[in-house]
Amino acid sequence: MPELIQDKTIFSLLEVSKSIQKTLAERYKSLYWIKAEMNKLNRYTHSGHCYPELVEKQDGKIVAEIRSTLWKADYTRINSNFLKIAQEPLREGITMLFQASISYDPMYGLSLRIVDIDPTFTLGELEKEKLDSIRKLKEEGIYEANKSVPFPMLPKRMAIISVETSKGLSDFYKIINQNPWDYRLEYTLFPALLQGDKSIPSIINQLAVIADKVSEFDVVAIIRGGGGEVGLSSYNNYLLARAIAIFPIPVLTGIGHSTNYTVSEMVAYKNAITPSELADFLIQKFHNFSVPIEKAAEGIQQLAFTRFREERNFLTQMATHIQWVGKRELQTARSNIQHIQHELKALVKLRFYEHKTALAHNERIIQLSDPRRLFKQGFSITKVNGKLLQSIDQLSPGDLIQTIVEDGEITSTVIDKKSPSDGPENS
Repeated sequence: MPELIQDKTIFSLLEVSKSIQKTLAERYKSLYWIKAEMNKLNRYTHSGHCYPELVEKQDGKIVAEIRSTLWKADYTRINSNFLKIAQEPLREGITMLFQASISYDPMYGLSLRIVDIDPTFTLGELEKEKLDSIRKLKEEGIYEANKSVPFPMLPKRMAIISVETSKGLSDFYKIINQNPWDYRLEYTLFPALLQGDKSIPSIINQLAVIADKVSEFDVVAIIRGGGGEVGLSSYNNYLLARAIAIFPIPVLTGIGHSTNYTVSEMVAYKNAITPSELADFLIQKFHNFSVPIEKAAEGIQQLAFTRFREERNFLTQMATHIQWVGKRELQTARSNIQHIQHELKALVKLRFYEHKTALAHNERIIQLSDPRRLFKQGFSITKVNGKLLQSIDQLSPGDLIQTIVEDGEITSTVIDKKSPSDGPENS
């Protein structure tokens, strides 16, 4: 009961709380459908109960906040329904339409007890988020940005964003490492959460790490498998899709589902339905490079073989031709040598005869010029002062002259000399 102090009615806190409790209980007797965003789920694994923090935002600011309870049995039923209809577990960060009772407890204050959540409403909100992300990316002109970056001829160096224990990653490694052509791909794992709201900052952070050393890689692969289409709504997040769209090298996705592509997959350079299909895509890139080279090598080998065979045949023909020409030229040379020998013999004989005749002629001339022959014919040799007398001008009266005849010499004294021009009248 309230107390009276100095004409003031005083209520205890418990009395006020119970009054509020009674008033609210009488006022809010029904269950109400309420729209709010689940800021935090606050699920306790030991009990299975959840204590969601519910908020409403306007222009990004919280304008209303209230706590709620979601008992284990209700959570299990609602979560199962979400997985079935929305292909998503009940998680933080979603806008939901839920049915709840309103209650007030003197110890714990105002609270909403959630008894049901409409997954179709949440599914619509998720689709709205997806469409909004696509709209923003297109307005910024980056929706096709990653698809426009050059793809390496050989995507040999790969940065992988995944969970080390992922079955999809294991399947990916198996195909890459055991390919029958022995293609070698180098890869580095950058571990990240791949499901739920926490996957968004986790993947973005790893993309930032890779971007700091982007020259070390040819492509980035985001690999997630084994979860079907459950927990994919985070890949519709605008910030994650934007980080992929503006990445400087090709981003490849293999996150393990076959329908209703997420925005992250849409903006990636290449999307594969499964990690295995992504591995096949990379192997095919090596095929596209190696097969033409192998064919070119085979063509070069065949061309070389054909060329060697042609050259060998040509050399054989040339050897035969050279041998035949050599024999023919040798035979011709021999005939020419024999002909030249005959001509030389005839020429030698002719030259010998000519020289013999000339010698005989010279011999006769020499014989005719022999002083002894001339002496016998009455010729003599006259000298004056030891020199042959050739002109009368060499003589003067009183000079001694020597006259040589066949059988001796005569010494005379010049008494007088007379030239042919001197007639008898001049003597």
